[in-house]
Amino acid sequence: MEKIKVKLQKISGNEDLPLPQYMTDQAAGMDIFAAVSEEEIILSGQRKKIPTGIAIALPEGYEAQIRPRSGLALNNGITLLNSPGTIDADYRGEIALIVINHGKEPFVVKRGMRLAQMVVQKVFQVDWIETSALNDTSRGNGGFGHT
Repeated sequence: MEKIKVKLQKISGNEDLPLPQYMTDQAAGMDIFAAVSEEEIILSGQRKKIPTGIAIALPEGYEAQIRPRSGLALNNGITLLNSPGTIDADYRGEIALIVINHGKEPFVVKRGMRLAQMVVQKVFQVDWIETSALNDTSRGNGGFGHT
């Protein structure tokens, strides 16, 4: 698997938290951790911005996607709004998570909890070529349940 080097800064006061980490050898996503200073309770239907305590400097041509963790979604109804969130290569601020509780019970976010996943991907910028017609395909303009 191809690897890249990415600089990461721990925001002051978060030196105790682990770096984002792959939990298995072939995982695509790295778990990232909640950097709350004290427990945060997210009530059913409520959303909160949760800090991660890290900032990153991605190389040009890459993005980091922030995604929910499937176990939290299944077991607790916890997911992320604006998902996947995009961290651009030129962003240098702290990564934060917009966490929402779709479950029936309050959810407690604890410091160091694995709360989301980060996937780093190559990206391409587009130079549009405007045209009066597009080439035909067997699908054509069928969408929204077409297949």
